[in-house]
Amino acid sequence: MSKRRRGVMSKELRYELAKELGVADIVKREGFGAVSSRDCGNLVRLAIQRAEGSLKRQ
Repeated sequence: MSKRRRGVMSKELRYELAKELGVADIVKREGFGAVSSRDCGNLVRLAIQRAEGSLKRQ
């Protein structure tokens, strides 16, 4: 049996990033499973950029 992984990003952060990338309407209607692979990659890239930016500010 596999254990389900707990997400690293909060739901609020994921939705905020989705709004920023313009895919929030898809997420609202169908959930994150309906977001394209390309857009998911863009979400991850944006999250990494934000994390790196917050580390630089510290």
